[in-house]
Amino acid sequence: MKIPELHIADLVAKIPIIQGGMAVRISMAPLAAAVAEEGGIGLIAGSGLSVEELIAEIREARRRTKGIIGVNIMFAVREFAQLVHAAFEEKIDLLVSGAGFSRDMFTWGKEKGIPVVPIVSTAKLAKLSEKLGAAAVIVEGTEAGGHLGTDRSIHEILPEVITAVNIPVIGAGGVTDGHGVAEMLKSGADGVQMGTRFAVSKESSAAAEWKNEMIKAKEEDIVIIHSPVGLPGRGIRNPFTKALEDHSDVKPNGCSLCLKHCEGNFCIMRRLIKAQQGDVQEGLIFSGAKVHKINEVQSVHEIFENIKAGIEEA
Repeated sequence: MKIPELHIADLVAKIPIIQGGMAVRISMAPLAAAVAEEGGIGLIAGSGLSVEELIAEIREARRRTKGIIGVNIMFAVREFAQLVHAAFEEKIDLLVSGAGFSRDMFTWGKEKGIPVVPIVSTAKLAKLSEKLGAAAVIVEGTEAGGHLGTDRSIHEILPEVITAVNIPVIGAGGVTDGHGVAEMLKSGADGVQMGTRFAVSKESSAAAEWKNEMIKAKEEDIVIIHSPVGLPGRGIRNPFTKALEDHSDVKPNGCSLCLKHCEGNFCIMRRLIKAQQGDVQEGLIFSGAKVHKINEVQSVHEIFENIKAGIEEA
């Protein structure tokens, strides 16, 4: 199978791969730039960063590469608009957004000439996104890591979305290698978003302890938690998720008001940061459903070589 390019508006990625924007502080400038250098689309996760921190990461990524750099910002975060406008002022190449849906972001993107790519889980939302001006859509199935918008498989949803819209469709959820990418492309996707595989890369900003937990994880270690965002989320079982299962009181002392709407059952930002910094006992480790297929930390270059080999073999 010949490796296709991924076209989003005027952007052309030589390899049809978007690296997931994993918060908090997993997908930062080093990872996004490395992916862009390989011909894919690198995303900086803006959720959980201050405006100043996001600007610094974008500038650092630009220093490292001339490739395609985007940002992923969750609609659920309170500073969504401020972060998006800051990224646009920095002339980011594209905006990706999920965990809720913003109509305004399409207007903002059109005003600045920057492509907007929402994450959707239904054909209905994909059609609405196209009508509002989306340059492409990322379709996530239940196999994805982090916050989930559906309990249906990507393999069920993808054909429905492809039929419903006339813009590029990027499949996401459960892909960890080149053969998985090839399968998604054969199903009709224009590109593939991969998160967990890049999270367990040398360039990922996660602590070594975090990556080690991912590598050790078995299929039975995957757990679904209820996030304060109001959505289910997939991660790796540990003492913290056990506390959630036991309905222990893990409510935070104090609140930084990081979300527009928070159910207050725990502080997701603090728990994600704990894990990213290496506290794998009390932190929340978000993960895709197929993490058990990843058994080593690789460089982004090695991951791309595997992806290209898998596509060409298909």
